[in-house]
Amino acid sequence: MAGSTTDGRVLRGEETRRTVLRRAVEIASVEGLDSLSIGRLATDLGLSKSGVFAGFGSKEELQLATIRAARRIFADAVLEPVVRDAPGLGKVRRLCDSWLAYSRTRVFPGGCFFYEVTAEFDARPGPLRDAIAASWHEWRATVLGLVAEARTTGELRAGADPEDITFTLIALMESANSQALLFDDGTPYDRAGRAVLHRLRADATDPDAPALA
Repeated sequence: MAGSTTDGRVLRGEETRRTVLRRAVEIASVEGLDSLSIGRLATDLGLSKSGVFAGFGSKEELQLATIRAARRIFADAVLEPVVRDAPGLGKVRRLCDSWLAYSRTRVFPGGCFFYEVTAEFDARPGPLRDAIAASWHEWRATVLGLVAEARTTGELRAGADPEDITFTLIALMESANSQALLFDDGTPYDRAGRAVLHRLRADATDPDAPALA
């Protein structure tokens, strides 16, 4: 009987934690990680402060857990749709399209969660910046890996630099996110999609390949 009671408390605690983190990523994507507090989340969700605190223990742990939750949401929204696609420039293009759709459809209310929190912590050393940097490096490595695969398959010319291509693709996507939010206009996403295609065609061995049509 005691075991059943304990299991129930654990399950309720886990559900409370998930509920808190869902709200936390929404807030942080708009207002930043510094805007998070145990008290605010408790009020927003109609929970006790002690109940929220018990799930995290400190504001910093809440912030770190929010970053981890955002990474999982990002992976589901951006990476999962293309994970089974065959390697090549088509996969690179679809990944970029997936990212632009993630920002356009406001998976996070503030657009790209990581764009928002990077601007907040890029010059502030510490565990939060380290966690954000790790997320950014993971994303960059994913894009770079797919671009490098496209060169291995022969779809990129031999002299193409995967690092340069990756830098340009990410810059285009982030610029679209920023401008679309600032001006409340979806046009930058369309421009970025065309620019991504143009960039890939510039180094493709066959610019007229169906994957780049």
